[in-house]
Amino acid sequence: MRLLAAAVSDVGLHRSVNQDAAFTAPWGAVVADGVGGGPAGDLASSSLLHRLAATGAYRRDDSEGLQERILVANWELSAHAARDPSLVGMATTLTGIFCGATANTLLLAHTGDSRGYRLRRGVLTRMTRDDSYVQELVDQGILSLADAASHPRRNIITASLSGDEDDVVRVTRHEAEDGDRWLLCSDGVTDYVPEPYLEQLLVSVADPHDAADAVVRLALRAGTMDNVTAVVCDTTTDALDYAPSAPAFTGAAASWFVDDFDLDVETA
Repeated sequence: MRLLAAAVSDVGLHRSVNQDAAFTAPWGAVVADGVGGGPAGDLASSSLLHRLAATGAYRRDDSEGLQERILVANWELSAHAARDPSLVGMATTLTGIFCGATANTLLLAHTGDSRGYRLRRGVLTRMTRDDSYVQELVDQGILSLADAASHPRRNIITASLSGDEDDVVRVTRHEAEDGDRWLLCSDGVTDYVPEPYLEQLLVSVADPHDAADAVVRLALRAGTMDNVTAVVCDTTTDALDYAPSAPAFTGAAASWFVDDFDLDVETA
C-alpha cells in the first residue's frame, strides 16, 4: 500500500507567520500546528515534522513503534529549548497517517486539535477526537456540537507535543481500502468550514492537490482568522513496495531545516 498525497498551506489573511507545517510522502503524511500563545510555534511544528520524516522512509511501524518514534522526534523540541531558553514552552499539535507494518493497514497518530477525516464511499467520518477544552465540555454533555463550533474558548487545547517526557500521542490502527481518501487539516479549516462542505468538496474534486487547494481556498473565503493547512491522501493497494523518497514539505516546514534534511538510512 502507498499514499497519493498532497498538501497546501496558507498563512491566512490575519497572520504574519505561518505556524502550520506538513509533509507528504508515499509512506506517510502529517499536519502540525504550532500552539498559539507560546513561543516559536513555527519552529515547534517544523522541527518535529523534519525529525519524524527523516526516520520514516524505511519504516513500516506497528502502533507501538510509531508512537515511540514520534516521542523520540518530540525530544527535538526540548533540545531546542535547552539551547535557547526563550523557546521554553513551544509546542505543536500533530495528526498524521502512516503505512503500517501489515498489508493494507494505516496508522493514525494524533494529539491536539488538528483533525483527521476519512472519506469512504462518499461518506466523511471524523477519525480523531479534539484534545480541547470545548471537546471536554461536549463529552460531559455541557455543550452541544453546534455551540462548540462558535465557542469563544474553542482554541484552548488540552494536549500537545512540547518536548516534555509526559507528552502523549495516540496511535490507532485502521484497515485501508482502495479509494479511501483522508483529509488532515489544521483548525484554521475546521473552525470555519462545516463538515458537510468538506465532504462535498472531497467527493467532487478528484486530484489530491486540487482537493487540498480547494479546502484551503474555502476556509479563506469563510473568513478564517488562522493559518490554513490541508493534506489530502488517497490510498492505493496496487503497489506494496516503493522506493524510499524524500517527503515534500509545506508551510513552515518548507522554510525550516530543508538544507539539512536527509533520509535516515540507518533506520532500515
